[in-house]
Amino acid sequence: MNKAHFGVTLPQIKRPWIAAAEAAKSFESLGFDSLWVCDHLYGPQSPQLPILEAWSLVAAVAAITERVEIGTLVTPVGMRNPALLGKTIASIDNIAGGRIIAGLGAGWMPREFTDFGMPFLSTAERLGQLAETVELFRRMWSDEEEVSYEGRFVRADHVVCQPKPPRKIPFLIGGAGEQVTLKITAREADIWNNLAGFQPELERKIAVLKRHCDDEKRDFSEITLSQQCLVTITDDPKEAVEMADRAKAIFGGHMGDPKGPLAITGTVEQCCEKIQKHIDLGCTMFVMEFFGRETIGPATLFAREVIPEFR
Repeated sequence: MNKAHFGVTLPQIKRPWIAAAEAAKSFESLGFDSLWVCDHLYGPQSPQLPILEAWSLVAAVAAITERVEIGTLVTPVGMRNPALLGKTIASIDNIAGGRIIAGLGAGWMPREFTDFGMPFLSTAERLGQLAETVELFRRMWSDEEEVSYEGRFVRADHVVCQPKPPRKIPFLIGGAGEQVTLKITAREADIWNNLAGFQPELERKIAVLKRHCDDEKRDFSEITLSQQCLVTITDDPKEAVEMADRAKAIFGGHMGDPKGPLAITGTVEQCCEKIQKHIDLGCTMFVMEFFGRETIGPATLFAREVIPEFR
């Protein structure tokens, strides 16, 4: 079997910092490779839902962990001033000692932009913001002493970014849009993350990304393929079916189909089989959300029984 990268999302919505901190320490000690937070300024169901701001949370997690990489899934680039965001990420990577993954996307919730004084542009324009922001970040994090940038959507005037990130920060681009998002991915990304809702379409999305890489003269093997996914795992086959039914009822299609052809659902053996199916398609990275109010238990089972099969 092939080596895989296993990342885990941290509790964030309607959960206090102490819950995220406990999960971060536990997941790191269990041997997971990375920790992830969603970047929303409001809970997706309602602005009234308490949610910790993503990059503040990443900085705090960086300070209490030592080994795991940490990233956002994903940061809508237009929600914040892009130059300030680039400075923020560079600073946090210094706190982390070179463990940050910059997960970037276009965003989709208008009020997260407009309530905080940022324009919510059209989809095409937000994707333009994404491409230009990556260009700006590359320059800010390079050896350039000052950076001025004049794009259609992104501007910076003699920006200084010191200290520089201690490593070349990987860019993860999340999204499934075949015409533009995957084209930007082919040109700019180190990692592509397929949204959970498109997990059943993974094989086709990979084929589209390959074509874009050919068009961009990019070596497809330079891009790590990642899948956002819900994981329901248990020792009891009967309970596995019940858990999948509950997950489907709760999440609908937002986190994919828990009973779909690639769903990582069931016993340890069944989960290993589905992971290997992803790997056979070329997808070797998993950003997982464990199903259940209490996630340490299923994460422990996964770490003890599944991860060793792919090391």
